[in-house]
Amino acid sequence: MKLGVTMPVDDGLSAPQYLELARAAEDCGYDSVWVGEVAGPEVFAMLGLMLGATTRIRVGSGIASIYPRTAPLAAMGYATLASAAPGRVLAGLGVSSPLVVRDWHGLSYSRPVEVAEAYIAALRAAWAGEKVRGFRAGLRPEVPPPIVLGAMNPRMLRLAGRVADGVFITWCPPSEVAPRLALVREGEREAGRAPGSVWSMVSFWAYAGDRQDEALERMRRLVLQYAMVPTHAGSFAGSFPAIDRATELWNAGDRRGALALVPGEAVHHMCALGDGAVVADRATAFAAAGLDLAVALTPGAAPGDLDGPLATIRRTAAASAQVERVVGPEVCC
Repeated sequence: MKLGVTMPVDDGLSAPQYLELARAAEDCGYDSVWVGEVAGPEVFAMLGLMLGATTRIRVGSGIASIYPRTAPLAAMGYATLASAAPGRVLAGLGVSSPLVVRDWHGLSYSRPVEVAEAYIAALRAAWAGEKVRGFRAGLRPEVPPPIVLGAMNPRMLRLAGRVADGVFITWCPPSEVAPRLALVREGEREAGRAPGSVWSMVSFWAYAGDRQDEALERMRRLVLQYAMVPTHAGSFAGSFPAIDRATELWNAGDRRGALALVPGEAVHHMCALGDGAVVADRATAFAAAGLDLAVALTPGAAPGDLDGPLATIRRTAAASAQVERVVGPEVCC
């Protein structure tokens, strides 16, 4: 089982602080470091900084939304990164949510599966030097980045099986992995691809720092925040049955009442909180469920907390090394 780290982009950290986390992940032997894009760092700028600050670790967008950037622009961005670090760049893409695409960016959010399929085809065509609606790339990557599709719902999971190199599953406890992977394999069969052509990864919230009580409440809020997004709610239904009522209370301004409906069991079901061994055990459970890469999303106990993510990265690496050495032969920290 390979282990990766996702930057806590909702935590208000500075670029130098994110680079400190990336360097810690590399020093501790992780396979890859990922950066998403919400309202914090811009993903391509952050990826470029991380490549410049590290020497070995792979870097990936996890996940870059396809709606705000045209496919030619994204193709140029990934080609630039890949030309600087061949073989180290991973192109994680997804459709995000109507909240981000419509409300924040003022763009249309329609036919996400069809849009994602066309976008991936356009990226590959651009990297191959083909014309894309009259555009022809002047910079082509020597090693095209693997395309990893973020997928939660059945149609997107099948699409990943049909057209992607990898599938990025999120908000999915180990017990729910098998049916999602089965949908990816269905997509492979539909496209005539060999079983297992698409490698699989998952991101999960993890905290192994010293401020456990604060982290629990932070995770409770994060679970509610993402569960209330209509496109994401299905991923939380099994562990958080009161989603609809909690959403009603939140929208009515009763934040405390909404948070009170998020049971601690749901937080622990979706997140790994404890010492490094707890986080490492969650990664091992994902491996047993058939996934190739587990990526720990490492928020702090509160926004601005850097010590918590650093502790999570280091303690998880040390625990993994003790149990199965799943993070590589040169684990430090």
